[in-house]
Amino acid sequence: MPKKLMNKRTALYDKHLASNAKVIDFGGWDMPLHYGSQLNEHHIVRQDSGVFDVSHMTVIDLQGEQVTAFLQHLLANNVSKIVGKVGKALYSCMLNEQGGIIDDLIVYFQSEQQFRMVVNASTRDKDLAWIEQQAAPFAVTIKERDELAMLAIQGPKAVEKITPLLPATLRDNALALKPFNACWDDAMFIARTGYTGEDGFEIILSNDQAPVFWQQLLDANIAPVGLGARDTLRLEAGMNLYGSDMGENDTPLESSLAWTIGWKPAERQFIGREKLEAQKQSGEHNILIGLVLKGKGVLRGHQTVYVDDNGTQGEITSGTYSPTLGVSIAFARLPAGVYEEVKVAIRNKQIPAQVVKPPFVRQGKACIDI
Repeated sequence: MPKKLMNKRTALYDKHLASNAKVIDFGGWDMPLHYGSQLNEHHIVRQDSGVFDVSHMTVIDLQGEQVTAFLQHLLANNVSKIVGKVGKALYSCMLNEQGGIIDDLIVYFQSEQQFRMVVNASTRDKDLAWIEQQAAPFAVTIKERDELAMLAIQGPKAVEKITPLLPATLRDNALALKPFNACWDDAMFIARTGYTGEDGFEIILSNDQAPVFWQQLLDANIAPVGLGARDTLRLEAGMNLYGSDMGENDTPLESSLAWTIGWKPAERQFIGREKLEAQKQSGEHNILIGLVLKGKGVLRGHQTVYVDDNGTQGEITSGTYSPTLGVSIAFARLPAGVYEEVKVAIRNKQIPAQVVKPPFVRQGKACIDI
């Protein structure tokens, strides 16, 4: 039998072990699922502050005189929205020719000739291959920054607690950041972004610096939080997960991401545009909606959803028990239509679920009536 390759480990792996993390295989990485209680970690982020190791994410720097034109071709969203606004971030999908989502990502404008991009860990290889293939006609230099670590500090008290730990040279600029903006120096990149629906920062720094900074965060009573709570937090916040709620066979229109498509100007021919326009015009595509279970049980991925008495079906893409709301919530992909209530197959029963518009929770407060 071939020898199993070792998983990758972030620069904080030893720190996770020191905090008694339960480590799991996550897309070929050894990552912390929780540090004792996923439920407690969820509540800590909603009520106080927590820090996530997200160093498995892929950081890519893009440079060249035609880098803006390249990204206008590569991404469904229009980077001209952020050009000239140093540090401004843009969320976008990167599509294939059929309009399917290769990945979702964040891109930052740094200068007229440089952008920084952060893509998912599980899609690293195919993302880099696709980006390099598409970049060739534009003479853009692509550099993966695998010497960098990434931490997410999230929660209503995150900014207050992290302020004394920020470099004096960046502190004022970091505290002045509006959501989806970043500032940086040679040692640290600080963005007011996140994946939890709470305030906070995502910080990129060197692998050498990361363990010391991580310990400083823990010493400031910012709790370590694992991937388990990250998933329940992001679902409450109405944020898609690549590989569950979207993928290469799903378009943004089918993934509740129409708002990320830069339709204007009409002459911008980004990859997949023709297919999206045809889909938009026909209206004959699936949709992604939010659900709240009205009976007993827990909504889970791949459960069948019944939308009418004729046997028309959809499927749960992500589901969980919401610790903040005390009910089970989910995303589901359904045939196009207008729905108020559906039924979900749970243990051979069909349990009613209310259709709602995500997010379910933002900044610790319910966004839906239950």
